[in-house]
Amino acid sequence: MTTSDRLIEATRELLWERGYVGTSPKAIQQAAGAGQGSMYHHFAGKPDLALAAIRRTADEMRAVAKRSLSGGGSAYARVEAYLLRERAVLRGCPVGRLTMDPDVMASEELRAPIEETLDWLRGRLTSVFQEGLESGELTAALDPAELAATVVATVQGGYVLARASGSPAAFDTAVHGLLGLLRPLSSRTD
Repeated sequence: MTTSDRLIEATRELLWERGYVGTSPKAIQQAAGAGQGSMYHHFAGKPDLALAAIRRTADEMRAVAKRSLSGGGSAYARVEAYLLRERAVLRGCPVGRLTMDPDVMASEELRAPIEETLDWLRGRLTSVFQEGLESGELTAALDPAELAATVVATVQGGYVLARASGSPAAFDTAVHGLLGLLRPLSSRTD
């Protein structure tokens, strides 16, 4: 792994754990095993490095979601695969947690990859639900975009509930509750 990659990976972890303000250049350097000169050789400063880390986190989140949502099977099965995939529930969503960071949200540049990723996720889920409606799999007259927003809200809210309770059971309950609501909308039996 290059020094640049080590710095980005260290920043990703620290942003997830501590947020933007709690992630100091010194902490990044220590976690990456890199000196100050190396950091500033590769990045203009903390905001530049944070942007690279946020973009990488956003890209990874999209790739993971795409694997579940682009797999074979029915629309319900693909959404179910997305909802039930393994996650570090008690750590929270690495992208969603950044929305709670006022310094990240105050920066148009740092906020952009977060907005783009959540918009992409809602769009991809909307497409999956639309496919289900067009194929006749989904029989309810619900709006695919509203269903997509509900899925994203359930996942993000599930993370919050799990972290608040200190147990992944709250996340699991939210996800299984949503799947229970979606199941009757599907004309196929799983």
